[in-house]
Amino acid sequence: RNRCQRLDLSGNSRSCFLSGNPDSYRNLVGKGLRCLLDVPHTSGQEVYRNANHSSGRFFSQSSQALGEKIPSLLISSVGQPPHHFAAWNIQINRSFHTSPSLQAAPVPLFWIIVKPAQKLFAIILGRSIRNWWKALPPNKRELFKESARKNKWKILLGVSSLGVVFIMFYFTHLEETPITGRARLLVFGKEHFRELSQMEYDMWMEQFKSQMLPETDARYQVVERVVGHLSESNKDIPEVSALKWVIHVVDEPGVNAFVLPNGQVFVFTGLLDAVSDIHQLSFILGHEIAHAVLEHAAEKASLVHFLDFLSLIFLTMIWAICPRDSLAVVGQWIQSKLQEFMFDRPYSRTLEAEADKVGLQFAAKACVDVRASSVFWQQMELAEAIQGQPRLPEWLSTHPSHENRAEHLDRLIPEALKIRESCNCPSLSGPDPRLIFRLNMQHLLESSKGRGLPNSTKQDPSKPKLDFPHA
Repeated sequence: RNRCQRLDLSGNSRSCFLSGNPDSYRNLVGKGLRCLLDVPHTSGQEVYRNANHSSGRFFSQSSQALGEKIPSLLISSVGQPPHHFAAWNIQINRSFHTSPSLQAAPVPLFWIIVKPAQKLFAIILGRSIRNWWKALPPNKRELFKESARKNKWKILLGVSSLGVVFIMFYFTHLEETPITGRARLLVFGKEHFRELSQMEYDMWMEQFKSQMLPETDARYQVVERVVGHLSESNKDIPEVSALKWVIHVVDEPGVNAFVLPNGQVFVFTGLLDAVSDIHQLSFILGHEIAHAVLEHAAEKASLVHFLDFLSLIFLTMIWAICPRDSLAVVGQWIQSKLQEFMFDRPYSRTLEAEADKVGLQFAAKACVDVRASSVFWQQMELAEAIQGQPRLPEWLSTHPSHENRAEHLDRLIPEALKIRESCNCPSLSGPDPRLIFRLNMQHLLESSKGRGLPNSTKQDPSKPKLDFPHA
């Protein structure tokens, strides 16, 4: 039975997104909810009066820093703002640890280390076969070909047996994805990635140790409350309640956030500047939590390991068949790119779409305004356009395009709204944030018609700054 909490938001969240590198958000290593977010409304006419475009970047209408505004974002349970989250399975940790020097390397790390050696062995083996064939006298080559023709069925049986072994390995390592029930290949176990996650955690803590915000910082407290509420709202899911969610807020301008498989949450302050309100922040963190809960890091590593092992056969054949090393190098490059664009990147986009779906469900169970989820990606797409960043085809990326991502979320929102209703969430009041965004865009296009976008990055202090207030 779902248990729903009430999430109250006092004050008007008018922080606009700071355009950064959208691709930085895909740095997810893997890369819980129920409550009402109540924000004062702003009419479309007021939005128009406050609208003004600035070059390449959107700022908050208020001159206060984000850290000074955030205290108004109070997440409460049953009307009381919580100061501790003992029952929320959330942990605050500022120290970092190092693994014992004699500890054995995790299995995934071992295969990562030996991967270059495997490729080198395949190259040497293929090249040796080619040189051996070139060194054979013509009569011995004919005898070898004749022997191969006579034993073609035995050779075919051997190759088929090898294929059967790979197929059996694949189907015997299939598992069901938590929550979604999707069948997926899982070679590495959870315990292996826990060890690897600890090593990665130590690395990130060492890199950002001078940039970590203290627990008293208002921005840290907002992230703490949002993650705590996500965890509490979805604790009926075993994979959510089993993890200890540890919060880290990094003072870094990149629009980025990720959650390690062991529950270590890293949020960059650039993301806090990029979201327009706490609804969007809740969805983004729900997305990252979904990556950890669905064990996407182990799944992706398992697929890559399986494909790399298969590619060793083709790599050996390329170096054995190509008459020259230069052609073999070209063939190897083509093979790696085909694997990357036909398997690796499409699979990554599938995992991202799944995390969006589950993260939206987490948000819906917490009574978050799930309609704001697609607005975030529309904002990111707009930021790219204003900055003049080139739009690469989706098939070149590990993530869906911002436009497709927003459309995918729009299709999922009706189902998410039904989940809110099943949690007895209060009805959403005020206009749809997607409508407000479209009105802002319409006004922006009308106001910029007849004059190009400003080239100067300086903001005219006599004009109000562009703002995107969301209900």
